[in-house]
Amino acid sequence: MIAIALFWLAILLFKLWFALKMLYTPAQSSPHDISDVSVMQPILSGDPALSAVLASNLHNLPEAHFLWLLDDDDEQGWRVARALQQCHPQCDITLLRYPTAPEGWNPKLYKLEQARAQVKTRWMMVLDDDVTLSAASLHSMLSQLTAQNLVTALPWYRAADNLSSRLLAQFVNDNAALTYLPLLPFAPPLTLNGMCYILPLAVLEQVGGFAPVMRHLTDDLALATLLTREKVNIVQSVAPVQVQTSVPDLRRYSRQMHRWFLFATLLMREKSLAVNLAIFILQGLHPLLLWVMLILTCNGGAFEVVTLAMVLAIRHAGLRRVQRAVSGQIPSHPLLSLLSELLQPVHLCHAIFKRTVHWRSRRYRIFSNDRFTSR
Repeated sequence: MIAIALFWLAILLFKLWFALKMLYTPAQSSPHDISDVSVMQPILSGDPALSAVLASNLHNLPEAHFLWLLDDDDEQGWRVARALQQCHPQCDITLLRYPTAPEGWNPKLYKLEQARAQVKTRWMMVLDDDVTLSAASLHSMLSQLTAQNLVTALPWYRAADNLSSRLLAQFVNDNAALTYLPLLPFAPPLTLNGMCYILPLAVLEQVGGFAPVMRHLTDDLALATLLTREKVNIVQSVAPVQVQTSVPDLRRYSRQMHRWFLFATLLMREKSLAVNLAIFILQGLHPLLLWVMLILTCNGGAFEVVTLAMVLAIRHAGLRRVQRAVSGQIPSHPLLSLLSELLQPVHLCHAIFKRTVHWRSRRYRIFSNDRFTSR
């Protein structure tokens, strides 16, 4: 028991140390102007928070230029976007409608590629329609932006007032910083956070826009691979962005977790054996060791109970410090946090054996990152 606990803590402390080192790096001032940023947001209706999230970005970034990309058949999304455009005449908002993406094409990238010609600014940002970006975070990202790189943000989730939403938020808030940040002192980012990233328009044009990765389902991984191949640096910033997605029930929670874990398996397919080993040790092994400690405690005595209690206390204190460094708005839910970690092997097994994902109103059968069909 003690050897397993020490190994588990060693992994945790490694991640905590380097994540906190990145989070507490002093921010630099930005030489760039927000008015030179075009914010491209592919929009798909269906989430009750859509209007509020879009409005919050208009409030936070009034100097930016917004391009809202909608589907031709998404009348509800069009009504929401048009109403916000009328309510915020002081903001530069362009509404663009596109037909449904062809079979086997990424619907998000399909709209982004067509809208690319509408960007007239130096910098182009891609922002999901469930993400709220503050001016401070955008300035932080701009401070790290150069003529030859891409800068991506660090997500945290704001939960609705129900169990499924809090459980999903707990997974992200426990794992985002400890997944994206600890390996940065040793290696470049493995991928980028597709929820929010910014790059020079010239760099995107240099690599052929989004067209070369149009047939890849995981757009963030595909774009990261393309940019890396073209010698464009990817910078993982610690600029926090708030994500707010409605998760009405446990079924929707299960679908979302299944999609994320399935996409993680696609990432691992493209990486080397050494990288996969690092991912397994830092991310996959941790929940398994926790399960072993729980089983040993159930079959043991007072020593095992005390050991597990100390491990969980250290875990809680470490995670809370990281979460507070990301955002002071992240709440503490220690029992949900523990449950979230214990469920990770279940989600991974689900992703390995079921290759069909639900993505809002769409359903895809996935064979590989560049081979998928609508169902």
